[in-house]
Amino acid sequence: MKITDNCVVFMHYTLTDEEGQTIDSSLGNEALPYLHGGNNIVTGLEKALTNLIAGAKVTVVVQPEDGYGHVVPEAIQTIPKDAFGDEDDIQPGMQFQAQSPEGQVQYVTIKEINDDGILVDGNHPLAGKVLNFEIEVVDVREATAEELEHGHPHVGDTDSCGH
Repeated sequence: MKITDNCVVFMHYTLTDEEGQTIDSSLGNEALPYLHGGNNIVTGLEKALTNLIAGAKVTVVVQPEDGYGHVVPEAIQTIPKDAFGDEDDIQPGMQFQAQSPEGQVQYVTIKEINDDGILVDGNHPLAGKVLNFEIEVVDVREATAEELEHGHPHVGDTDSCGH
């Protein structure tokens, strides 16, 4: 079966940066399932996997505009230390959940702490990066009606997506 929208795809992947350093990998674990066409993975990778079949092995290079986007300078800002309430052990690299002015949940990464406040970055940690994927398509199947309704695959006996 070819990978098309509304298929559940199981794949092994290794993601590396431009220097060849591994960022993430499924090797040694279960294959990663995702719903093709469901915005479960970055656009550039999803496009590259379209029409492949189980057993296919491909290398995919995803540019920032088809990955996690370009760095948005406005998303990097210094905020007052008291915005973190009672949190007293804040370190660079830590991530916190914040709320945008529009009320949406977003994550920020602590970049540095100085006398003026705390420099946070609301960009995705992989924003602005070229993503290099080594992919092996393990299996492809049609999504169930429930998976299509929920927008993601349900896998295994203990899958509980909470809705």
